[in-house]
Amino acid sequence: MSDSLFDVRGVTFSYDGVPALGGIDLSILRGERVALLGANGSGKSTFLRLLDGLDFAQSGTIDFDGRTLTPGQLDDSSFAHDFRRRVGLVFQNPDVQLFNATVFDELAFGPLQIGWSSDEIRTRIDAVMESLDIARLAARPPHRLSMGEKKRVAIASVLVIHPEVLLLDEPTAALDPRSQSEIINLLSGWSGGTRTAVTATHDLSIVEDIADRCVVFESGRVAAVGTPREIVQNEELLHRTGLLHAHRHRHESGVVHSHPHLHRHGDHHH
Repeated sequence: MSDSLFDVRGVTFSYDGVPALGGIDLSILRGERVALLGANGSGKSTFLRLLDGLDFAQSGTIDFDGRTLTPGQLDDSSFAHDFRRRVGLVFQNPDVQLFNATVFDELAFGPLQIGWSSDEIRTRIDAVMESLDIARLAARPPHRLSMGEKKRVAIASVLVIHPEVLLLDEPTAALDPRSQSEIINLLSGWSGGTRTAVTATHDLSIVEDIADRCVVFESGRVAAVGTPREIVQNEELLHRTGLLHAHRHRHESGVVHSHPHLHRHGDHHH
């Protein structure tokens, strides 16, 4: 059994002839928390869809636990069942993920597909609702919830089946600070664990909390790989890849100068 769970070799992908990924080589290890960083349009979301077997590499290969992800493999019901049980994707927009009448039904949907007993399902749902603070929403229709509540329900609907790998696309975007910190706490709690988490984000302030390793995407290619600290301190890289913009400050002396601006998680809790 190798240490790497995903092996990505020379992967390219285009949408209608427009290149989205241009030759990605990357291994993701078991139990590793990886942050995919990059400006919008850099290929992060496309890459997550390929890891989740929703789209397939046009050239190159993606292996999951030693088996290549292909349309044929995912048509094989035993492989597909195992893969869907082990790998879960939380989309950036929760509305594409939520379609049941109530939050409880939403959380029961995945476990029912896998064939769990109703007692087992109820126990798991209760535990997940507790951990994400959504128990009070159980009977509510998902489409009537706030953005933060929808995001937490979408995450819960994936977590409920206990996936080994969690793929998250901008999980903290468009959230209030409290919902953001709940999700950051959840991801930071997985360090050194058995779960593998791959999180696409352009929020530099959270990467030290949620990741062991960062991969910076630029125009569909890997521009850099390093620890969160190495990446966050590399201002030239962050400017070049559109992750940092200089903020201008006027000092009382009247001097205006600009410098890279990075909000670290924890700076702004009053």
